[in-house]
Amino acid sequence: MMEALAQWGVPGLFISAFLAATILPLSSELVLSALLLSGQPPTTLVLAATTGNVLGSLTNYALGLWAARPVVQKWLRMSDASFERAEVRFRKYGLLSLCFAWVPVVGDPLTVIAGALRVPISGFLILVTAGKFARYVVVAYLVLSA
Repeated sequence: MMEALAQWGVPGLFISAFLAATILPLSSELVLSALLLSGQPPTTLVLAATTGNVLGSLTNYALGLWAARPVVQKWLRMSDASFERAEVRFRKYGLLSLCFAWVPVVGDPLTVIAGALRVPISGFLILVTAGKFARYVVVAYLVLSA
């Protein structure tokens, strides 16, 4: 599937980044890396990946905002314990924890919890975008400098 998305170029990267921020077990970094190695412009790729990934996180935020907890848990396939751990992490570290929305396993639940806890959308967008952008810049740098 990743190879097919990479063949789509920038739109494929955007789609993979969006889906990677939701419940699907995808890695947009692989698509980004393939496109970087194919010679596509790094700035365009980083911006497409960041935009797609942030929109995926906004989907999670909206789910947390509008859905009941059992629905959220079913959609994310989270146990009560996992949901509670994500909520505890969020409350412990506050808004700054959203800078780590890109981290596998814990990032997606954090964005859902942010919605459920009614975190202001402006703070959410700034911190999630900063974290995701930084991740893609680092990935691009590592791929291109190797």
